Amino acid sequence: MHMSIGEEAIVAGVVKALTPHDQVLGTYRSHALYLAKTRETNHFFAEMFGKADGCARGKAGSMHLSAPDKGLLCCSAIVGGSIPVAMGAAFANKYKNNGKCVAVFFGDGAMEEGVFWETINFCGLKRLPILFICEDNGLAIHTSRETRQVFNDDEKLFGSFGIKTFEENTSDPEIVYSTTKKALNHLRSTNSPCFLRFHYYRCLEHVGVNEDFDAGYRSRQPFIAWQAKDPLVIQKEKLLNTGVHPDAICKMEDKINKQIEDSIRFAKDAPFPDTTEAYNGVFSCV
Repeated sequence: MHMSIGEEAIVAGVVKALTPHDQVLGTYRSHALYLAKTRETNHFFAEMFGKADGCARGKAGSMHLSAPDKGLLCCSAIVGGSIPVAMGAAFANKYKNNGKCVAVFFGDGAMEEGVFWETINFCGLKRLPILFICEDNGLAIHTSRETRQVFNDDEKLFGSFGIKTFEENTSDPEIVYSTTKKALNHLRSTNSPCFLRFHYYRCLEHVGVNEDFDAGYRSRQPFIAWQAKDPLVIQKEKLLNTGVHPDAICKMEDKINKQIEDSIRFAKDAPFPDTTEAYNGVFSCV
């Protein structure tokens, strides 16, 4: 599994800034996006267990989560795979004039894919209602951005496509929310796309639940620095500073923990799908 630990503030801030009717698309690092957009955990854990009650009836696994009825159109294991799909959704929204915006999430590594630049060009050309959300952890698996990319001026680069840029190096979801709101206001007032780069630290290995500081490509020191900026710690301190009683926070945490425990039990008890399920939902006539 590709864990979302470290990127929580980005997903929470962006999704909160969107309307419930807006649409999102994501990557294989999809857990946080699914939870933020759907606000449900039963179908999430059932999908992790490969059960029939999962959001994709056990066929999506960890990397292809979706909930179209909640606005999460798709996630993809292919690097950059969701980006052209987001372009299609944005084009449809503009054609229908339904007021919906699309936000597509991707890592800095996806910016090296040809389809990324094809999409940027088309969206700029057609002035589509789309936010490009770059979750920049500076790594493509084990390779740092500095050894992969020669371009480094977002404003100049994307400005040539008619796309306004925003950038934040923060783990505060309120700052992410505010920046995303500014981008949405620009998008809706100018009818043009925006590119948002949010820096964060990937706390665990690329895929899996372990640390990998002994792998030789990064040290533990940046991790220690980012721990001090944990978004959960930041928000807890803000609540305390505004007068929220510690007991109220504990009750909130207990409620969340109980919901998760109940959902895990739900997933364990749910049935596996019938083998014929493999044929369902893979073809559609329009």
